[in-house]
Amino acid sequence: MFRKYLLGFFLLGLTALAALFIYLKLHPKTLPPYLVAGVGRIDGDLVNINTKYPGRIAKLFVDEGDTIKKGERIAVLESPETEAKKEALSAQIAAKQKALAAQKVALQIQQNSLPQNVKKALAAKEAKSAAKKALMQKIAALRSVVAQDGKDLERLRKLLSQNLVASHKVELAKLKLQTDLAKLRASQEQLAQLQAAINAADATLAQAKSALQKIKALKLQIAALSQEIAALQAQKKSIEAVLNEMTIRSPLTGYVVDKVALPGEVVGAGMSIVTAIDPKTLYLKIYVDTLQNGRIHLGDKAEIFLDAYPDDPIPAVVTHIAQKAEFTPKEVEVRSDRIQRVFAVHIRPLKPDSRLKLGLPAIGIISLNGKELPKSLAALPPM
Repeated sequence: MFRKYLLGFFLLGLTALAALFIYLKLHPKTLPPYLVAGVGRIDGDLVNINTKYPGRIAKLFVDEGDTIKKGERIAVLESPETEAKKEALSAQIAAKQKALAAQKVALQIQQNSLPQNVKKALAAKEAKSAAKKALMQKIAALRSVVAQDGKDLERLRKLLSQNLVASHKVELAKLKLQTDLAKLRASQEQLAQLQAAINAADATLAQAKSALQKIKALKLQIAALSQEIAALQAQKKSIEAVLNEMTIRSPLTGYVVDKVALPGEVVGAGMSIVTAIDPKTLYLKIYVDTLQNGRIHLGDKAEIFLDAYPDDPIPAVVTHIAQKAEFTPKEVEVRSDRIQRVFAVHIRPLKPDSRLKLGLPAIGIISLNGKELPKSLAALPPM
């Protein structure tokens, strides 16, 4: 009797289970009207870390899949030609700096000596000019004396003709005239010599003043050398900037997706070394048909489900809706065969999630009412 009851319960259970399967088949689970779902793959903004100048890859510090930080060294290029240019510029700068130092010493010497020469020449001219002035006053006085001597001699001669004076007085007056004339001629000759000396002093002063132009010339040469050194230093700085760019550094924090070049290869300017991605830029790209596109808006709440985590959705938001439709990709399924064109929609996580990987398949759920979102894939129809 027990076996009969047990068999009956078993058959009743099978009947109930079959009835449930038939019901589920005839009444499949459907997506609520306030939700839009789509299957897609994780995509992101790939960054080509490339070179700015040509060179040969000396070292490569990363491999595919490696985590990198912003500013971290990715590779080092070498360029012997650029290094040689830097050494040549350094040698030119050193030579110019030595020449500049020599010119500065020469300028110091000239500044100490040439102005003193001008002062000496000017003092000599002033002394001779003062002596000339005194001598001219003396000559003027002698001329007056000689003129008076001549008058006195004539007066005594008239008195002698009248026997009013003795003859020896006339002789004395004549002798005085001759003596004063001799003094006058001597002073005039001295004046001529003094004038020649003044002319020579003028020439010496002019020469000393002309020598002062050497100081100006030296200053101009020093300025020219300084400018040349500055120009060479600017060229060296430019070469150093090029050499600094030979160390390729990561512009982002993320991981390496692809390694494009290998050590020993010669790369041109602008060529990629590796391709990397910032996890913050990862998003799920799904496609929706024209019937659903008009109901989705930027900023709509969404969730991303990964196959490995069906009960752990990743909070997300709609960040992009394509403005132009495209033909349905082969890997995308739509509700009806009538729909041939779809729109791409990007769903970006609210914060970076280490579970998201480039190219990983995922399911995106968008809430049209901004409130209700499923917490498990079990609550959704199979996709």
